[in-house]
Amino acid sequence: MNISELFDKRVKDLGGWRGETMARIRKLVLEAAPSIVEEWKWDTPVWSSNGNVLSVGSFQDHVKINFFHGALLEDPRHLFNGGLEAKASRGIDLFEGDKIDETALKDLFRAAVELNNTKSKPAKSAVKFAPPKKAKASKK
Repeated sequence: MNISELFDKRVKDLGGWRGETMARIRKLVLEAAPSIVEEWKWDTPVWSSNGNVLSVGSFQDHVKINFFHGALLEDPRHLFNGGLEAKASRGIDLFEGDKIDETALKDLFRAAVELNNTKSKPAKSAVKFAPPKKAKASKK
């Protein structure tokens, strides 16, 4: 299955308000950042642009939007309500009946993508392998 099919299956399997909320979040992400890449990691949808930007997951009583580098983002409308003590990430926990400020959320999505795109991608360091040195035979 491709990413879109996996996402649609998740929404269908969840059904109800959680499935609707996940579908709505996906729509807002794609509207805010049309060039973002959808991926499926850790059995959950993840969006990336020069690295992981955000993911969305469904729990029994809420849907969570996780911003991988949320601690570095300005949050003037105070959307973050989860993971506030984390060093890097921040989350938005949405519960049934919560109102979603779509404009503010899309602004946050755009800011997260912009942040990722301004950071340099870490260089992959080559792992050097040196075979163990042979011990010299001692002369007796």
